[in-house]
Amino acid sequence: MKWLVLLRLVALSECIVIIPLTKMKITQEPIREKQLQEKFLDEQSHSLSQNSHPDHKFSSHGLRNFQNMVYFGKISIGTPPQEFQVNFDTGSSDLWVPSVDCQSPSCSKHKRFNPQKSTTFRRLDQKIRLSYGSGSMNGVLGCDTIQIGNLVIVNQTFGLSQNQSSGVLEQVPYDGLLGLAYPSLAVRGTTPVFDNLKNQRVISEPVFAFYLSSQPGNSSVVMFGGVDHTYHKGKIQWVPVTRTSFWQVAMSSISINGNVVGCSQGCQAIVDTGTSSLVGPTHLVTNILKLINPNPIMDDKQVLLCDAIKSLPVLLLTINGIIYTVPPHYYVQQISQEICFSSFQGGTELLNPSETSETWILGDVFLRLYFSVYDRGNNRIGLAPAA
Repeated sequence: MKWLVLLRLVALSECIVIIPLTKMKITQEPIREKQLQEKFLDEQSHSLSQNSHPDHKFSSHGLRNFQNMVYFGKISIGTPPQEFQVNFDTGSSDLWVPSVDCQSPSCSKHKRFNPQKSTTFRRLDQKIRLSYGSGSMNGVLGCDTIQIGNLVIVNQTFGLSQNQSSGVLEQVPYDGLLGLAYPSLAVRGTTPVFDNLKNQRVISEPVFAFYLSSQPGNSSVVMFGGVDHTYHKGKIQWVPVTRTSFWQVAMSSISINGNVVGCSQGCQAIVDTGTSSLVGPTHLVTNILKLINPNPIMDDKQVLLCDAIKSLPVLLLTINGIIYTVPPHYYVQQISQEICFSSFQGGTELLNPSETSETWILGDVFLRLYFSVYDRGNNRIGLAPAA
């Protein structure tokens, strides 16, 4: 949703495709901008055939996220293929990459698609504007062949950015976005990538899943067409989707030290691989930050001494009768040896200003703890402790 992420895929028809993800830290604020820049982890090949069903084949690639932890991966567009790094994002539904027609500083720092170099490209006479928490783009629609690893989709509509905002979209290591939410969020009249994977029978099951590693030495992955159960512990708990737009479910409460600090009357939770933080209504997030960080550093309520982590409380999220714990060393990120910051962010009241219902976004802080499965066939999300 941006509040962001990425990865890379490979598979054949009737196969599960698994793609290892590359992780990186980025940020907007000066203190974090100076200290959080890290080199991307090298993509790691990952053979899983020994753990998989004999009828399935596996392969892996890389990913990225917004504000601190970022996961990203590779796709190609056109004939011959032009390669791009994209954010695989369950919080949006459109695919777009920069165009050679874009002269914005944000575009000039990334790879740009050249329609004249693709023999299968078709230009569509429709302008688009897409806005995210991290920025916006203006452009036009085109149609071409898309390849994700060995998965090939023909006649895929996508956006070609002709003007992009600076800031986060300028800093990020990926070029564009590949949305994995429902078609209702896509540009009107277009079909999202995952729907074409289903419709063109490129995958055998209408399912994809994410494993976002919190360990530098492990590969994060996204998988299409099925689930590799070696990436989670215990049984997958299924949660019905409440609205087929975002991957949105009902949540019962958010509590700390036995006290409800959010979602007191029940609320909606958006499961979003494209967001790095836990995001909620500003006034509730402010209260949580005061509770866990009564003595902020540099007048920034999110910044605290790392020594404080061991005394911070565990966050408890109740979803469909199951309590999901988020320990402080997951919701607090390290900036330097001594300085940390808490990954709570306000602003969800701006998603639907006319609605009074409370909304939270469960980003990568949550998803690094819990393997997540997105089942379009049954409109449900599966969660299980990550392996």
